[in-house]
Amino acid sequence: MAGFRYQAYNLDGKLHRGVLEADSARQARSLLREQGLTPHLVEAIAANDPARGSRFRAVSLSRAELTRLTRSLASLIEAGLTVEQAFNALIEQAESERERQVLAALRGEVVAGSTIARALESFPRIFPELYRTLIAAGESSGQLARVLSRLADYLEERQALASRLSLALIYPSIVLMVAVAVVVALLAYVVPQVVSVYAHAKETLPLLTRGLIALSSFLQAAWPALALLAVAALVSLRMALKRPAPRARIHELLWRAPGLGRLLRQLDSTRLAATLAILVGSRVPLLTALEAGGGVMTLIPMREALEGAARGVREGMPLSRALAATDAFPPVMVHLIAGGESTGKLDEALDRAARQQQATLSTRMAAAVAVLEPALVVLMGLLVLAIVLAILLPLFNLNQLVGR
Repeated sequence: MAGFRYQAYNLDGKLHRGVLEADSARQARSLLREQGLTPHLVEAIAANDPARGSRFRAVSLSRAELTRLTRSLASLIEAGLTVEQAFNALIEQAESERERQVLAALRGEVVAGSTIARALESFPRIFPELYRTLIAAGESSGQLARVLSRLADYLEERQALASRLSLALIYPSIVLMVAVAVVVALLAYVVPQVVSVYAHAKETLPLLTRGLIALSSFLQAAWPALALLAVAALVSLRMALKRPAPRARIHELLWRAPGLGRLLRQLDSTRLAATLAILVGSRVPLLTALEAGGGVMTLIPMREALEGAARGVREGMPLSRALAATDAFPPVMVHLIAGGESTGKLDEALDRAARQQQATLSTRMAAAVAVLEPALVVLMGLLVLAIVLAILLPLFNLNQLVGR
């Protein structure tokens, strides 16, 4: 029997969406009428259909949608539903057509006999390699519900961390934009009008005033070139980040940057510990887990350090010693992993390390934002003060300037 996605109306005119199995579209419509529904749209969910594959290839889901989908699938599997029934329920509650298309395609592959992990390979942009690796491990070990639950926890924690980071940067970003707008407005509109007052003055203007006038004149004359230069710099940066050698140099600079580098290393370490905790807890071999863990790290030096640690593990070194040899990971994380290796509970130790690293990262982010916000306010105040003083200083001896 084939699967069919339908839209049908009941007697009250309410639209129902869902999936049912039938031998043909005609039988599917008959089944809907037997349920008191008037068919509006009935589409076959075909598996391994090249046309369908090309249709769904460009579909994408947001991080929030993927997190919600994973949590819902985990809950349904834990409740005892089959995979097919779980996908049917998810299709019925899908909030967007994009999500419904993805779920329908996955359901069609599963009904045709494919595993979930193999079905997910049709959407590499939506389901990353780490996601597919965990699902495959859950299916092979018979612990799909447990793996899905831990994966959902990981995605929710990652989304919460990203949300906290975004919220922490909102206020400094607003302050910075307001400061730039105020300074540009003063230099572009206020200063030229004030300059006309001093144009016929015979006495030399204060240095601060002359510097401000020169800066205003330069910006008025060169702002198109500066705008083009800024755009060219952004384009060049994006192109450089796409090339391995320039990207590696940029990442190296970020990795060694005071303050920022330490924060970025902490972020990558947190992601690695959380990923390894899920993979090792799902009975994924450690070397495979380390290989997959490199995909969640941002900085190239951190990935290279992890590759070096993986080589050490391959040669027989304990994970903690291999990580410590790279001198790239926090010592507390290394010691927690060493404790887990000595007690035979590496997955629990990795989970504790992930939570400890996340708590440390949150503390450092809060401290950095607490310093950044007043620093931006002070900087904005100093810039505005300098402009105001440059305008007012000549007024202090205006009588002398007018009398000569």
